[in-house]
Amino acid sequence: MSETANELPCARCKTLTIYSCYYRPLTSLEASYQEAIKLMATRRRGVGVGVVQQKKDLQTKFQAKGAELASEQLNQFSQELAIFQTKLEEFAHKHRDEIRRNAQFRRHFQDMCASVGVDPLASSKGFWAEKLGVGDFYYELAVQIVEVCLSTNHINGGVMTVEELRNRLMRSRARTRRDTVTIDDILRAVDKLKVLGNGFELIALGSGRFLVQSVPGELSMDDSRVLQLAEDAAYVTKELIMDRLRWDERRIDVVLEHLVKEGIAWVDNQSTDTIQYWIPSLFLQQRSHSSSSTSMSDSIASALY
Repeated sequence: MSETANELPCARCKTLTIYSCYYRPLTSLEASYQEAIKLMATRRRGVGVGVVQQKKDLQTKFQAKGAELASEQLNQFSQELAIFQTKLEEFAHKHRDEIRRNAQFRRHFQDMCASVGVDPLASSKGFWAEKLGVGDFYYELAVQIVEVCLSTNHINGGVMTVEELRNRLMRSRARTRRDTVTIDDILRAVDKLKVLGNGFELIALGSGRFLVQSVPGELSMDDSRVLQLAEDAAYVTKELIMDRLRWDERRIDVVLEHLVKEGIAWVDNQSTDTIQYWIPSLFLQQRSHSSSSTSMSDSIASALY
């Protein structure tokens, strides 16, 4: 019996039929279809070295144009910045006295300087210090801050609220100067004192207020948290720390002993059965705010200092 066309064995593999074998020859229609697919793929990719070189040339042109635009923008920005700095210098020279006398005006001027990267306090020998006296104002203030802090270190352990520091500065400056000193002025001046080392630091309290530390050595995170806790009442107790911070007794003892040793906290074991640890600078600041008359706070201050 003769074999049909579908049952003819493949001449290469000898096992499958001619139509199911992988090696069977393609028909003309199948061959044309595969050639068309290859041609479409080749067109999408591009052909040969010429296409690669064309892409490189195009990329080089894009980079050159980008560099040109960036250079133009930089030149334009530099010119505008130079004009702005010139106008700022003219403005500062014209309003020199107002900048030194008016605290709010001085702060706005500082903000304008910061917006263009100008620091009037960066050098005591530059334009701002010699021509305007702006730098001199803060350097003089920094010297007075050092004097006040050194004179009170034996009482408060070198830690004082910025408000108390400002009050003392205003009392000392009232005899010779009429310039108003703001909290912002003190913060800027203390920040410049950091160049002297780790002797002056700002300790942030929870309510946005600051303590000024004027003795070498950094306070630990535990020290700072206890000072923050004492902000409202000006004192803390072991029970209060344990309740609010959830510390064990050993950790509390270590922190309080350190604060007492450094003179930052005073121990009061007379009023109640619970020992209270008072922060002198916070106590004085609290008294000055709560008392309607300044005579009591003045008498306390004179007795302590």
